[in-house]
Amino acid sequence: MSLEQTINQDIKAAMIAKDTIKLRGLRAIKSAILLAKTEKTHVEDISEDTEIKVLQKLVKQRKESAEIYKTQNRDDLYQIEVEEQQVIEAYLPKQLDRSEIEAIVKEIVAESGASSMKDMGKVMGLANQRLAGKADGSTISQVVKALLG
Repeated sequence: MSLEQTINQDIKAAMIAKDTIKLRGLRAIKSAILLAKTEKTHVEDISEDTEIKVLQKLVKQRKESAEIYKTQNRDDLYQIEVEEQQVIEAYLPKQLDRSEIEAIVKEIVAESGASSMKDMGKVMGLANQRLAGKADGSTISQVVKALLG
């Protein structure tokens, strides 16, 4: 079952349960998926990788918005963003912690023969492919910089 079908079923369940928090997050996911389908080409289904990228983008947007609301002392809006972020994250693959990311990046550095910051682009490309959907790009970048720097 595709993510879109799962989301549609979960929307129905959330409506029946009158779970407004979950419903808000699910509707955001559905909207983003529909937008991704119509954005570039008119396709019936988008790939799983694209779905994961869409969800990661939504989580990143929610984190950034929550940070802004927190600095402006808007706890009401901050709470909404955090709630939606949690709903969206539930549909992402399990995220790796920093030590797991470091272990994988060390393997990549050893395999690619990278030795300095000049090789960062090559290592980042390989790391992003291997860790797609399992780790945030900024965390991967921090780990690569620490290992090559």
